Amino acid sequence: MWPAMSNLAQNEFHSVQRSFHPQSAAAHRRRPLSILFVHRDADVVDSCQEELKKAQFIVNSDFVLTLAQCTQQLRSQTYDVVVAEYPSPSWKGQQALQLLHQTAQEIPLVFLTTAMGSESIAKLTADGAFDYVEREHLPQLPMAVRRVLNEKKLRAELEEAGKALRHSQSLYRALVENPAYGICRCDPDGKFLDLNKALLTMLGYETNEELLAANRACGIVLDLGEGKPLAQNSPELVRIEPVEVEWKRKNGTTLKVRLSGRGVFDERGDCAGYEIIAVDVTEQRALEDHLRRQTLSDSLTGLGNHRRLFDALQSEICRTKRTGREFTVLLLDLDGLKEINDRFGHVTGNRALCRLAQILADCCRSVDTAARQGGDEFALVLPETGAAAATLVARRICALLGKDIEEPALSVSVGVASYPKDAENVGTLLYAAEGALYAMKEQRSRGARAVQKG
Repeated sequence: MWPAMSNLAQNEFHSVQRSFHPQSAAAHRRRPLSILFVHRDADVVDSCQEELKKAQFIVNSDFVLTLAQCTQQLRSQTYDVVVAEYPSPSWKGQQALQLLHQTAQEIPLVFLTTAMGSESIAKLTADGAFDYVEREHLPQLPMAVRRVLNEKKLRAELEEAGKALRHSQSLYRALVENPAYGICRCDPDGKFLDLNKALLTMLGYETNEELLAANRACGIVLDLGEGKPLAQNSPELVRIEPVEVEWKRKNGTTLKVRLSGRGVFDERGDCAGYEIIAVDVTEQRALEDHLRRQTLSDSLTGLGNHRRLFDALQSEICRTKRTGREFTVLLLDLDGLKEINDRFGHVTGNRALCRLAQILADCCRSVDTAARQGGDEFALVLPETGAAAATLVARRICALLGKDIEEPALSVSVGVASYPKDAENVGTLLYAAEGALYAMKEQRSRGARAVQKG
């Protein structure tokens, strides 16, 4: 079997497993950070630099006003990050954003937007090429810079992994002996005929005979991920493009493998079977899922972050347009966080944020989304829920906070807004919820003043 399989090395050679190093953010802070600002307001640029310096970045920066000046500057000098104003009178719209992206090429982009401006670029941030920070939340800029630098590093690692996968067949013999690569031969119907030790180990069997007997007994045939046995593919198929499928181990657990290989033909040109390489990517995919969750999670509380919140709101708007069923968002503000930090310290302040986050998580159904929007602001997305039911959820959250015996005592202000009753898009929905929240704060403030006068 094995001498006939030398061409398989062209399909598979190396699998690169990425890992996230907690020290990476610190590494970004230690080395000088070269930034090009594209902004009309010098005061805003100064504020950005101050926030980066507070986060221990060593900043070297240049400052231009227009996209044309930005293009000229990028031709003469390289930068780690471009921070640009959006929208701008001199350029706006998706075409201008894409032009800026092409001009910057591999340089990460962070946009400074208004609340309304962020809506128009949100779709473009989905692929990771852009990120944005609202002007009202400039303290989030260092986090956004670290995020785009880390994403650039991950993209570079993925590119290196792709190059490794296209390596030559010169290491074929080592491939056969390598315990990380399962190799098998099957008949035209996808039934196993022969296999190496690595594949036995992957599937949890002791001997070839045991696996082949189990394969024959259960009637399982090798497929390429669409529920079709190899026999249902074209008999003229010479090379099988890599595809990922799920197999079951002997103990019933799931194994994710990447398959590639080629067809084998007899002297008459008829398909005599297939030779397949199987690579176990279970741990790699779990790691990638973990990294994806990190990009959508708030590092302090474990809830979703502002990007996860935006994704959830967009999904629910699409669902409502299909089903006609409304949904509601609760916007929550932890009262007196500054006073807690000043009196008890930031450790206690962070603990207060985590206490509220835990209560939000406890009040969530599996379909709900709890997120920390930033600072002391949180949000809870409640699918297929009207304002009246959402108000009951808000009261429950307030009641649970009131019963919390941990000091200091906590309270929240809550704003409620429903789609499509109160808004027509994500921006106006959050704006409506924020208006209701501050109305609640003002009502409480008037009540407190009345008590003092009384």
